[in-house]
Amino acid sequence: MSYPQDPNNPYGQQTPPTGGYQQPGYGQQYPTGGFPQYPPQYPGYPGGMQRPKEGSGLAVGALVCSILGTVLCIAVTIAGIVMGHIAYGKAKRGEAEGQGIAMAAFIVGYAGIALSITLGIVLVAAGAFR
Repeated sequence: MSYPQDPNNPYGQQTPPTGGYQQPGYGQQYPTGGFPQYPPQYPGYPGGMQRPKEGSGLAVGALVCSILGTVLCIAVTIAGIVMGHIAYGKAKRGEAEGQGIAMAAFIVGYAGIALSITLGIVLVAAGAFR
C-alpha cells in the first residue's frame, strides 16, 4: 500500500495516516547548505538593506563650537568651522542629517573669525593712537 505524497513532507518519508507519534528514523536525510543568508535577498528588491542615516549631532556640535568660539577663542571657532564642513559634506552625500545646521555652523564660525580680526585691528589701532 502506498500513501499519496504529502506536501508537508518533502523528503518522501511515508507516514501512516493514523496521526500517532513517530520517532524519526536514523536514515533520515536533512538538506545541506548551512544556515540561510541574513538578510534574505528578495528578487526585485533594489539596493538591498541600507544603513540608517546618522543624526545631526556633528552639525549641532559644530554650531555650538562656532558660537562659543566667537566669545572664547579663535581655535574653538576653527574647530567649529572644520566640523561644520565635515557635517555639511556628510549631509550632502545623504549619510547624515542637519545640512542647514552645518551650514549655519561654518557661517557663524567665519563671521566670528571676521569679528575677532576686526576687533583686534580696532584695539591695536586704538592703542597706537594713544
